[in-house]
Amino acid sequence: MRLNRIHCAGPLVLGSQIELPAAGAHHVARVLRLREGAHLCVFDGGGSEFHGEIVRVTGDKVTVRLDARTGSAPESPLSITLVQGVSRGERMDWTLQKATELGVATIVPVLTARSVVRLDEKQARKKQEHWRAIVVGACEQCGRATVPAVAAPVTLREHLAGTRASTRRDGLRLALSPSAPASLAGLASMSRKIELLAGPEGGLADDELLAARDAGYVQVRLGPRVLRTETAALVALSVLQALWGDLQ
Repeated sequence: MRLNRIHCAGPLVLGSQIELPAAGAHHVARVLRLREGAHLCVFDGGGSEFHGEIVRVTGDKVTVRLDARTGSAPESPLSITLVQGVSRGERMDWTLQKATELGVATIVPVLTARSVVRLDEKQARKKQEHWRAIVVGACEQCGRATVPAVAAPVTLREHLAGTRASTRRDGLRLALSPSAPASLAGLASMSRKIELLAGPEGGLADDELLAARDAGYVQVRLGPRVLRTETAALVALSVLQALWGDLQ
């Protein structure tokens, strides 16, 4: 039987007793209704996972003893950074949840010319926290012990400026565009380090695609049809993982 998995930021030490974080403890005690003696898995988000036994439940506080190290789902050989145009509400949540399941390593939310969502500094912090919770939940479900980093949202222009200023030229940068001359699956070779840029509702504007090209991005298409924002990045990730990653 597959054990329930709970994220608890490390460091985690074999043989120690830990208190689960508030969200995880509430899920264990109130939703799953687990009690003393029940078993679960605890992972730290950095790649370590432990088998644990509940030793105490007091209200919403849950104490777990870490009994043994366990194996988690292996990480993809591709290190993929998803630069995702911020979309509205559940569309963005869905994209980040499924991108996590598909093995993305880093997520950079960007605000673009066609982004419906607009965020001030306070809203941006709240969104980042919300998206990180979505990603953590996806890791708990899919078996990953390494939680993808979720960057604070920035404008696409700011991200591209940082990309141009970077002295690191390793890896491949791809921008999704329905009108691109080259297809993603038709690329002759693939780097193990990839940055994938996907637009929000309405896609990327022409001047944004030009700016991305100037920052080193190669435009690629996914097929003859125009895909929705919550579909495009996930299809691209699936193609990358199927051809060069861990879905072979």
